Amino acid sequence: MDIVWLLLVGLIAGWLAGQIVKGGGYGVIGDMVVGILGALIGGYVFRSLGLAHGYGLLGSIVVATIGAIILIVVLRIIKRA
Repeated sequence: MDIVWLLLVGLIAGWLAGQIVKGGGYGVIGDMVVGILGALIGGYVFRSLGLAHGYGLLGSIVVATIGAIILIVVLRIIKRA
């Protein structure tokens, strides 16, 4: 069941990040990948800054979305170079 939650959080976070950064979506699979990678990046950033994030589904979505936004912005910078 954990994998289902991971995929759900990844899908939601990837879609939200695409909407916030105004890049549109990347399709269902692309949004999941961006969201899951964003969760890893967001978790690392939050831990590095000594910030605690809320546990549960909403906290996971927030952290994953922030990480996904960072990922999308970095990828766009690299793409332009």
